Amino acid sequence: MQSTRIIAVRHGETAWNVATRIQGQLDIGLNARGRWQAAQVAQALRGEPLQAVYASDLARAWDTAQAIAQASATALTAHLGLRERHFGEFQGQTHAEIESGWPQHALHWRQRNPDWAPPGGESLAELRERTRRTVDELAGAHVGQQIVLVAHGGVLDALYRLATAQPIGAPRSWQLGNASINRLLWTPQGLSVVGWSDARHLEAEPLLDESSH
Repeated sequence: MQSTRIIAVRHGETAWNVATRIQGQLDIGLNARGRWQAAQVAQALRGEPLQAVYASDLARAWDTAQAIAQASATALTAHLGLRERHFGEFQGQTHAEIESGWPQHALHWRQRNPDWAPPGGESLAELRERTRRTVDELAGAHVGQQIVLVAHGGVLDALYRLATAQPIGAPRSWQLGNASINRLLWTPQGLSVVGWSDARHLEAEPLLDESSH
């Protein structure tokens, strides 16, 4: 059977993760803890047979991926399809500011309305389709190999839902921690989960997992 092994990694922590401020496609860098997490996940994957590392071009993902690629002596390539969901006018706002400033939009956001988009932003349905296209493209180019995808919480959430046939609007019951290791298997028929949210390499630090990405 044609298959590609995928290691999916969310970027390390940023100051905006801690502040529950929506980053979306704004280019926010790693904080000190995030840089430590990037180094830890890089060491955890150092012995893995990797053929390629792909990453969002946003600094928080790119710098995490760069640590992995350097530790494994593997080529690193940016792919815009791995960027976080575009949150439009929500970008730069805290959860509390969104609730007070856009109450009707905030309701759609909380309810995970698949076709609703923040003003100027991207819907969950659009994010899922972008994620599907991207993983099909990248995994399809590495059949029989193993690759790393370094992306964002929204993309990781979409990957899990695609692999488990979870509806877009279903409440999330799985972890999306910064710099945790998630393993999937891709075939032309779709994705399946091999292992999820392995954070043993981060046990020296508590794991942050915001309810929104």
